[in-house]
Amino acid sequence: FKGLELPQDSQLCVVSIIRSGDILLEAVRKLHPGIKVGKILIQRDESTADKQAVLYYKKLPKDISNCFVLLVDPMLATGGSLICATDVLVENGVSPSNILFVNLFSVEEGLERVQQKFPDMKILTLAIDDYLNADKYIVPGVGDFGDRYYGLMINLFI
Repeated sequence: FKGLELPQDSQLCVVSIIRSGDILLEAVRKLHPGIKVGKILIQRDESTADKQAVLYYKKLPKDISNCFVLLVDPMLATGGSLICATDVLVENGVSPSNILFVNLFSVEEGLERVQQKFPDMKILTLAIDDYLNADKYIVPGVGDFGDRYYGLMINLFI
């Protein structure tokens, strides 16, 4: 990856993985107010051992196949949600080489899983945490990022 310069003749689009991804979407829209926006709703199925990602909703710009896509979600744990979201983008004509995943916290296990499936996709992460615990949560991590950001964490320090 040669920096934060857009490929020639490309349009820019940001796609958030709802709900925590909307936090980073807000930051991108402050920098680029007119940017095209897409949304993908994926949730982990907590009843399965591997916390399988389940797609519930997608709404993407009609011309997304012509865009360079910033895919945003603050956490990358198992990689399941990111792989599911990337599958949605690829099914809608976006080349993995035209996707930049932007996030805050990742673990090596998730990064490796994503890169095995999508070696041409770029990933920009702030920090790589130590590991996933038995419940597939990032350690040390920050807890539920969306709940924390939106003020839903109660008795956080008890």
